[in-house]
Amino acid sequence: MKLWSILGNSQRLDGGAMFGNAPRALWAKWFAPDEQNRIPLACRALLASPLAGKTVLFETGIGAFFAPDMRERYGIVEDRHILLDSLRDAGFGHEDIDVVVLSHLHFDHAGGLLTAWRDGAASELLFPKATYLVGAEQWRRARDPHPRDRASYIAELPGLLEASGRLEIVEGAHARALGDAVRFHYSDGHTPGLMLAEIVGPERDGQAHGGVVFCADLIPGKPWVHVPITMGYDRNAELLIDEKRAFLDDKLARNVHLFFTHDPTCALAQVVRDDKGCFGVAHEMAELHARALH
Repeated sequence: MKLWSILGNSQRLDGGAMFGNAPRALWAKWFAPDEQNRIPLACRALLASPLAGKTVLFETGIGAFFAPDMRERYGIVEDRHILLDSLRDAGFGHEDIDVVVLSHLHFDHAGGLLTAWRDGAASELLFPKATYLVGAEQWRRARDPHPRDRASYIAELPGLLEASGRLEIVEGAHARALGDAVRFHYSDGHTPGLMLAEIVGPERDGQAHGGVVFCADLIPGKPWVHVPITMGYDRNAELLIDEKRAFLDDKLARNVHLFFTHDPTCALAQVVRDDKGCFGVAHEMAELHARALH
């Protein structure tokens, strides 16, 4: 099996919102803000093939479905569907994808499912033969959002996914479409039922070791590996911190590498812990090109 990091459309968002209660003097050292206080963010997907005999895409980024005024509001840099270009660069088309795994349905993670904006045209689903995997709790949230996060969802997306006839609602650690090859972990601190997909590595001493986990918005990038750092977008920062600590303990113990969706410079890294007990990363990789899973 080989892995590719697949870049989608990039964003510039307010640094204070992305770093919650961390002061600007701290987070500006990690990501330099522009004159509007915005920091650069990637919307990176992970492609694995063959995985359980299939070509699997983990997330789709923000895509290009927004009209120009909304694209400007949310700091989306490019006006074309970058994810499709990146897939082609890796040797794939969206028609080749067998399974799309969605950690959650916020627009910056699921908007890439949709065709690019055209004046007067309705959005349509891409990936015509793919099974779409969504966690059960997140599916309920997307269908009936809270006022606090309603703007984070694409109103027409649940209906389009249902109408495709290829939606699988996932409950528990495994999905029918992928079997034991992918194990799902769950988090509620950012959004209910955030589904964190681990590509399972080889078994040793009765446990899987050396896999890769898609960290989604539990850990958007390197700075958020530090346990106290959360986002203003998180619904429950204290819960997320507790979930993150347990998540990192487990991945460190099993040498599962972290894949970051929003970090502009780092796609993959190994989790480490220093002599003070603080988590960090090592062996960073900016991108993956047909990298074998060891």
